[in-house]
Amino acid sequence: MSSVRYETVPLNDVPSNGSISSSNQKQVVLVVDDEQVIADTLSLILTRSGFSTMTAYNGDRALEMAHTQQPDMLLSDVMMGPGIDGTELAIEIVRSFPDCKVLLFSGHAATRDLLEKARGAGHEFTLLNKPLHPADLLSRIRETFAQRFEAA
Repeated sequence: MSSVRYETVPLNDVPSNGSISSSNQKQVVLVVDDEQVIADTLSLILTRSGFSTMTAYNGDRALEMAHTQQPDMLLSDVMMGPGIDGTELAIEIVRSFPDCKVLLFSGHAATRDLLEKARGAGHEFTLLNKPLHPADLLSRIRETFAQRFEAA
C-alpha cells in the first residue's frame, strides 16, 4: 500500500493578500469536501486570504447553501458520498448560477470519467489535483476570478 505524503504548510506562510473584486465586497467561495478537515482547512486558508467562504461536507448540503446565498465560486472535491458528487454539484450550480466559477479537485484517477460525463453534457470544468499547495490554490482561484473580470 502506497502512502501519499502531504506537505505541511504553516498557516502563517499562507498568503493573506485580498481577493480580486470589481467592488468592495468579498467574493464568496463555496468550499465542499466530504472530508471535514480538508473543507475546514481550505475555508480557513481562503478566509485568511480575503475571501468569504461557506463550507459544506456533502453535495446536497452545498446545493442548499448555494440557494440561500449565491456563491461567486464553487471549490469542490469530485469524489464525495453519499448524495451527489462534485461534478453533479457543479452542473447544478452552473445551471442555477451561470456566472459562478467552478474549480474541482481530486486525488482519484477515476475522476476523469466523471469529468468526461460532464463534458458530454456540455460542461467544461477545471480539475486541480490533490495535494495542492495553498499558494498554488490561491493563485488558481485568483486567475479564475481575473478571467471573469477581464471578460466583463
